[in-house]
Amino acid sequence: MVFRRFGEELNAFIGKPVSVTTGEGKEYSGLLLGVDESLNLVLDKVTGAGENVFKVAVNGSNVREIKLTAKPYDFRALGERLNRVFPGLVSVREDIGVIMVMDKIKVTDKGVEGSGLAVDKAKAIYDEYMREIKK
Repeated sequence: MVFRRFGEELNAFIGKPVSVTTGEGKEYSGLLLGVDESLNLVLDKVTGAGENVFKVAVNGSNVREIKLTAKPYDFRALGERLNRVFPGLVSVREDIGVIMVMDKIKVTDKGVEGSGLAVDKAKAIYDEYMREIKK
């Protein structure tokens, strides 16, 4: 159970900017593309490596720490806002990064997908939320 929760939390870092420190004290910053159960990592758009590097794979046995460098997306807060407009019709699935509205509108940190009149209202709530968190 503990490892499963750790894995879920670490998977939430995928696609987000991170800073990785190795056992030798070397630091890499970039987008986390992938991670496995041994903490082997792949970073894209790497900076701070002190060399001309675009992607890097780091051996998990050499990882000392991984820091998320961007504020995490708060699915619960957005879900609560959506639930005020669509009471009882909102399902927040943080484990997979999705909020479902009326089982047909999909809201992720990338935007709103679906069709129908309710999509416009969900998109307006999403857009307002995104403007607020970027302030």
